[in-house]
Amino acid sequence: MENSEAKNAAAAASTVAPPLFSFSSPGASFGFGFGFESAAPPPPPPPAVEVLLSEESPVAAASMEPVVVDDSLSIYKGRVSTSDVFGVKNSDLVPGKYEGGLKLWEGSLDLVKTLNSDIKDDKLIIEGKHVLELGCGHGLPGIFASLKGAGLVHFQDFNAEVLKCLTIPNVKANLFKESFQGTCMSRSVGFFAGDWSEIDKLLLCGDAEQDKTTTSSTENKAYNGYDIILMAETVYALSSLPNLYKLIKKCLRYPGGVVYMAGKKHYFGVGGGTRQFLRLVEEDGTMRSDLINEVADGSSNVREVWKFSFK
Repeated sequence: MENSEAKNAAAAASTVAPPLFSFSSPGASFGFGFGFESAAPPPPPPPAVEVLLSEESPVAAASMEPVVVDDSLSIYKGRVSTSDVFGVKNSDLVPGKYEGGLKLWEGSLDLVKTLNSDIKDDKLIIEGKHVLELGCGHGLPGIFASLKGAGLVHFQDFNAEVLKCLTIPNVKANLFKESFQGTCMSRSVGFFAGDWSEIDKLLLCGDAEQDKTTTSSTENKAYNGYDIILMAETVYALSSLPNLYKLIKKCLRYPGGVVYMAGKKHYFGVGGGTRQFLRLVEEDGTMRSDLINEVADGSSNVREVWKFSFK
């Protein structure tokens, strides 16, 4: 996932020793207990690129594991190691190289279950919609949207390797298994790698500011932005939140688009969390926010699912 590795390990570390790392301090070293330090700032992010469905890596998992959504639906996912893909030991975070997308975090499952509940309660319609999953990693929320009839799903992750080794194999296992051509045509999914600061040039853009000031009919306009943006465990790094929020405002369709965000309330030791992102949204004043789910099951810090939309 985009910028997400200090989750549960950081929470545990905070009870043993003071945090050694803060995203608000660029010169700080990484003190996640992973056994490395970085005195120098991370390298610049790789260029934003589209990754083709055909670019599946040979490192991809040979077998798939089911993740049960409810009694009638399971989503299948693979498992690959960071040592096989990036040449680093499992659980390592390498700034500017690997941002944690190979692990399945709890927030992804919280998000899928919340989406499923909202559909059943007639609070959400995904069929025919254009959907973007940011920091996708395994891509389970985006895959769920495809299974529920989304017209287009784009998957974004910082690392092209994560898309090739994990996201694309998962998409193929779930969406192309019924026949040779599959249940989901390749043109209805897309994969994009890069940093949030520049990935917008490859994605659909909504341009809310322009839409707010025009009175012309939108019937003849090209499709403008995504109806639904999904993201799970993307808000732990304080330094990345401004670029994430700017990207959302650029890509979300105005005025009817909606964002579903799942994450931990606080990421102890690293400074981020859902409430930090919420503060950014409230200070900006462009979007409204609604807390729709809270999970306190003891497996991690308190987790939340929020919904955002333009005012």
